[in-house]
Amino acid sequence: MSKQLISALVFSLSVTLSIGAQSVYPGQFEGKFAVTDVATPAVKSFDLKDVRLLPSRFRQNMERDSAWMVSIDVNRLVHSFRNSSGIFASREGGYMTVSKLGGWESLDCDLRGHTTGHLLSALALMYASTQSPLLKAKGDSIVSALAEVQAAYGNGYLSAYPEELINRNIKGNSVWAPWYTLHKILSGLIDQYLYTDNHQALEVAKRMGDWAWNKISPLSEKTRRKMIRNEFGGINEALYNLFSMTGDSNHLKAAEFFYHNDVIDPLKEKKSDLGTAHTNTFIPKVIAEMRRYELLGDETSLDLSRFFWDTMIDNHVFAPGCLSDKEHYFNPTDMAKHISGYTGETCCTYNMLKLSRHLFCNSPSGKIADYYERALYNHILGQQNPETGMVHYFLPLQTGCFKVYSTPENSFWCCVGSGFENHAKYTESIYFHDDNSLYVNLFIPSTVNWSDKGITLRQNSSFPESEIVEFTVSADSSIRTSIKLRRPSWADKPIVKVNGKKVKISSGDYIILDRIWKSGDKVELTLPMSLHVERVKGNDSLGAIFYGPVLLAGELGTDGIESPAPTSNPSLYNDYYTYDYKIPDGLKSSLRISGEMPQLVRQGSSLKFVSKEGDSLLPFYDMHDQRYVVYWNLNE
Repeated sequence: MSKQLISALVFSLSVTLSIGAQSVYPGQFEGKFAVTDVATPAVKSFDLKDVRLLPSRFRQNMERDSAWMVSIDVNRLVHSFRNSSGIFASREGGYMTVSKLGGWESLDCDLRGHTTGHLLSALALMYASTQSPLLKAKGDSIVSALAEVQAAYGNGYLSAYPEELINRNIKGNSVWAPWYTLHKILSGLIDQYLYTDNHQALEVAKRMGDWAWNKISPLSEKTRRKMIRNEFGGINEALYNLFSMTGDSNHLKAAEFFYHNDVIDPLKEKKSDLGTAHTNTFIPKVIAEMRRYELLGDETSLDLSRFFWDTMIDNHVFAPGCLSDKEHYFNPTDMAKHISGYTGETCCTYNMLKLSRHLFCNSPSGKIADYYERALYNHILGQQNPETGMVHYFLPLQTGCFKVYSTPENSFWCCVGSGFENHAKYTESIYFHDDNSLYVNLFIPSTVNWSDKGITLRQNSSFPESEIVEFTVSADSSIRTSIKLRRPSWADKPIVKVNGKKVKISSGDYIILDRIWKSGDKVELTLPMSLHVERVKGNDSLGAIFYGPVLLAGELGTDGIESPAPTSNPSLYNDYYTYDYKIPDGLKSSLRISGEMPQLVRQGSSLKFVSKEGDSLLPFYDMHDQRYVVYWNLNE
């Protein structure tokens, strides 16, 4: 079956089911938790079933993502699980009969199985967003196969590698992040339960949690500290979530076991020097602390999460919203030295958006929403190649580089796994609500059904190509409530019209429209956009060019790009990490500005801009299959 046909089926077979697919954030999944969060959220997410994307670039990415996910055969996804558990011989569905996946899912890779976990989450998210039975059936099949594997192990353990790798980790021997992989599998099972109501998934997850506590509870404090030096992803967050559903204190104790003193204690003391640590080992640990705050009400966990987020945003963010160089922190004053071909691991951005969403639910702010928009448009949206559907690992920012994409069957990096999820959950942060107000955070064509108020809001626009966003209200009956439209930091003097009449707007992060709404009411929001420069910390001569929230990159052509580039070479081990971009000499990287205004002319209604010297700039999310420049040498 072709990917095009699969995509059509996913999005055309959508039906309204009684099962409520919902957000994984505070205030959701009523009736599915044994333990109620102590912390009360300031705002809540809408159930994913209540938000639908209208045609747009986001919808197109979502369709390509779903097609790729559904195209991967279940037997291939669970092959390594079955192989490690010994539930078949090679002639009975094993080596000789199954076409195996490559890259990080190879039978000799310690991380094998992580993609299956990510896919369980992504399939659940996509099902929640589309209600396609095809996606639910795919998830159900994987869960059933994993339950069989778990039964074969016999003690609750479940992975695509033997338990001996966990034993190696406990002993402090070399092994590549086994608890990281277990985190992805456990989270995927939880998401299958929460989003698709798969109760078998919850039972398998419970047994995984029981096994984890039985495995780690006898360990000494010295052994614990040594063990968790190895990257463990967000296994503690997943165990906190499991505890919230089971009420089993052992699952809570298992989550607390993974408290990483060396990372979290300095954040409690407000120490902002992150050194050269591995970035994506930090962020999930802070997400776990934020989840701990929601569950247990510990204000210390909230305070350190806020401090960490502010530290990251104020000191470590590149222009597209990404972080890190070769996956690690660096001195923020040296940022210019770290504009390389290996900036912006996508998993870091994935996790920063996740943390941002938790913090926004606790305390809504324009600063959080601004960052979310920046990273979503300028990194996540452009992670996927629109021709192939494949995704990149790093987001290289060095002049003359290009994005390097995965292959359908022979990559399966961590950023492929988080990529499956990235493009399945675009709807989760467009809208939020409290008891009396509807928050509009992102300007993406979509509808939201606020069933508690009997209101549906439809958002139409060609943003960011157009400055105008239109909203139409449908209501069961007239009702008084507030619609809060985000006032972006990049928009100078927004204009709002209600039913064609300009209205006086409030100051602050949100434009508050408090009135009696009735069916047919229309709101027109104009968000003036302009060109501006964002200079590099510590080097004012380097800068990136934005139009409103959109990062623009200069086209540098395809000279020297030879096949299989820009696709990763599956014959080379992790070539994305050692990639030779073969950057030609003499590429143009200077741009004339006047003050803070780039000297560019927009070409018609598109977002293509041209300089007097002939430089052509496009949105970075549209920059594929060619070299580019993001950070310019600025000439005034």
